[in-house]
Parts: sequence; structure tokens; C-alpha cells
Amino acid sequence: MTLETKKSVFVELGKFLSQFNEGNCAKRENVFGNDLFFEKFIDLIQLSQSHNGWYTPEQVYFSIQSWAEALTDDNLEKWLSNYDLQNVKTKKVALILAGNIPLVGFHDFLSVLITGHEVLVKTSSNDQHLLPFLANYLTAIEPDFKNKIKFVDGKLEGFDAVIATGSNNTARYFEYYFKDKPSIIRKNRNSIAVLNGKETKEQMAALGEDIFRYFGLGCRNVSKLFVPKDYSFEPFFEAIFEYQDVIHYEKYANNYDYNKAVFLMSNFKLLDNGFLTIKEDPSYGSPITSVFYEYYENLEDLENRLENEKNQIQCIVSNHLVKNSIEFGTTQKPNLWDYADNIDTISFLSTI
Repeated sequence: MTLETKKSVFVELGKFLSQFNEGNCAKRENVFGNDLFFEKFIDLIQLSQSHNGWYTPEQVYFSIQSWAEALTDDNLEKWLSNYDLQNVKTKKVALILAGNIPLVGFHDFLSVLITGHEVLVKTSSNDQHLLPFLANYLTAIEPDFKNKIKFVDGKLEGFDAVIATGSNNTARYFEYYFKDKPSIIRKNRNSIAVLNGKETKEQMAALGEDIFRYFGLGCRNVSKLFVPKDYSFEPFFEAIFEYQDVIHYEKYANNYDYNKAVFLMSNFKLLDNGFLTIKEDPSYGSPITSVFYEYYENLEDLENRLENEKNQIQCIVSNHLVKNSIEFGTTQKPNLWDYADNIDTISFLSTI
């Protein structure tokens, strides 16, 4: 299978996914496999919340649309044009996937197949249905993929390299267990925003998207704010008020009540708007339903600190205040070339 053939298959998948929007799923002509897959995918999306309580249809549709926008011929060309994938020797690559947000492991899955390897997938117990469905769609387009994709329930065996995602604790286990294999081992990371009080209301509302999308469960969700000494949180609270309906979701509300109670029992000083608590804390990783904040004296010192602690940070949102920051509202729409933990997966896969 040539690289061009593989790219065309994923472009076709992108066209298929583009049909699915919350409240407006419209079957289009000339999309491969609609007769067999269209209605089944809608059913699976609606059932996702029964498989994982956090996978509401709204969140699953958002993930699907994000991948639909990513899987275009132009994006795949831009992503892969800097790599030489002509002489890659086929290996078996094991993937141990997380399940915190829908299709969180799809980029690794795509990367393994697009570089010509075989993939052994161990899905998270929290996300066992969406990726296998898309794998079936791919093999319907290109039957040669059938021998390239295997989902594993039990022990992973017979692989040449591994990409594993987990917590800091499980990462230590992965590092020991896979010490003799080429590997990418991903640990906990968090995303942050750097503010100076001059942000527009629209930017602050977009920051709410970075905080609340997927209920804050992703490593690209903003969990920490850096603000100047005289910062007023009032404009921030006003701008994110449009996300107030999140508290009507039972699992989120339960976490909000629990985490707020823990903070209050510990006599922590909180800012609270009824669906999000804000606490001054030096840590990067806040519990969901809360965001930590920390004051900074000057941006140069902060930038040096962030550089020194970059291994704890997934992405930075700001209004061009610090280098390598991205626009508000974009954390959960990474490009194909925005690698998790800044580890170039394609380079890794092309040299194993």
C-alpha cells in the first residue's frame, strides 16, 4: 500500500466523519460506505454515554468534527511532507490508549498506519467502541488494512515498539515493563493560560471552551491560570457564565460538590461562581470543576519558569504574551503536527 493510497483512505474517513454534527447529521451522496455505516455510527454516538458517562453526545460529536476537519488532503500533505517514509520497514507497534476523552488515541492509531506499520491496540476500558468502529470503516475502504489492525483484550505480545499513555504512576510501570523496546511513554501533563487583564470578553469566553470542553478531563484543558498581581477575576467570571449549564450534568455536579467540600474543609480560600471554583495553588493539575491560579511578577521570569517546567505542560494559551502559546479556544483542536508532549511521533515511527 503506497503512502498516497493510505492518505486517500483517511481523507475518505474525514469525509464520512464530516456528516456527523450534533442535531444535524445529514447523509451525503458519494460518501463511501454510508449504506452500511451511517446509521450504525449515529446509534453508537447515542450509546456512547452508556459506555462512559462522560461521553455525552455533544462531546463525542465535537471530537468527530475535530477529526473531520483534520483529515483533509491538504492537512495530511502538510503534515507528512517533511518526512521520508519511503523506506520504513514494517514493524508491529503496540498502542496502550487512554480513555479520558473520545478518540483520544486516534492520532497514534493514524500515525502508526500512515507510516506503514501494523498496529496492536489495547483500548482503555473507558473507550472501547469508537475506534474499533472507525477501524472497521477503514478496512471496508481498503481491505489491506485488515491485516494491519488488531485490537487486543489481554496481554500484548509480539510487538516491536510501543506507545503508551497513562498517569505518572502507570508510566513508571510502562517504563520498566517496556525498557527493552523502543517506546514513547506519556505521563500526566496539564495546560495553562497566561493572562494580563487586557484580554477581550471574546477571548475570555474562548478560554471557557479551553476549560470546559470534555468537562476538563483532557491534558489540553486549561487547569491553571497565571495572572498579574492586580488581576480582577470579575471579567473572567462574566465571560465564562455562558458555560453555566455544565453544572446540570450529574457527574460534573457531583465532582463540583465533592471538590468544593474538600477545599472548604481544608480552609482554602476559594473564588466560586456556582459551577467552577478557583483556588490559588502552585500546582499545575487542578481537580475537574476547579482551576488553580498563581500570580506572577513579570513575564520574563514566568517564561523562564515555564521553560524549566515544560515537561509538566501540554500547551499554553495567551494573547501572545509568552512564546509558543496558542490562541484562546483552540486547545482541543490541535493540528496533525501538534504532537502530544512535543514528541514527534512520525519521526519515532519512521526510525524504529
